[in-house]
Amino acid sequence: MRYEICLESADDVAAAAEAGADRVELCAGLFEGGITPSAGMIEQAVAVAAGRLRVHVIIRPRGGDFIYTPSEVAVMLRDIETAKLAGADGVVIGALTEDAEIDTALCSRLVVAARPLSVTFHRAFDVTRSPEEAFEDVVSLGVDRLLTSGAAPSALEGAELIARLVKKAGDRIIVLPAGGINERTAARVAAQTGAQELHFTASEGVRSKTRFQPAGIYMGGALYPPETTRSVTTPARVRAIMDASG
Repeated sequence: MRYEICLESADDVAAAAEAGADRVELCAGLFEGGITPSAGMIEQAVAVAAGRLRVHVIIRPRGGDFIYTPSEVAVMLRDIETAKLAGADGVVIGALTEDAEIDTALCSRLVVAARPLSVTFHRAFDVTRSPEEAFEDVVSLGVDRLLTSGAAPSALEGAELIARLVKKAGDRIIVLPAGGINERTAARVAAQTGAQELHFTASEGVRSKTRFQPAGIYMGGALYPPETTRSVTTPARVRAIMDASG
């Protein structure tokens, strides 16, 4: 089994490497499902990885849907170039049409721009109109893997579809289950899907070192996430989920 850890910082990359993970998906803004991190973050993540694991960078200019304007496409192409120059091993891409189908024209451009890096198609797949038809469109792009929860809220709930996709994939593409995989679900997802790779977060909340926090001031939106705690990837949590997968 191979393990990919979804995370947000160079320190998180160090934790994943220490725990023995195979690969990371480097993101910013995981609360939004992940957006492209800064050039500085990518460079530092690659430096910290130091060849111990592979660093894949999400290419997603914003949260929300996966229908992109020409300006956003230009940003994505530039971000792919930035990731390549920073020494990333791969990128994670995806785009849909207004009819909730794979935007094969745009995605083909992104794949061409990304090579020779490894390319993963992300969970935009899970909100397509017809996932089994969309699967063949993803395969036709020539990407290396598909990240999916099986078009369900979690990989465990989508295990039946993931298992079918694993069988259909053969040696054409790697199907990478994601979504809600933790110490309690990892073994069942692995067993029920037949997948050979798993993708998960492995973070824990830590207290800020600040000695002062004024009341009622928040940097986030309406949910007002507290600035006095944050989530960090820990080696112990990575190992726990890896060990639980069997």
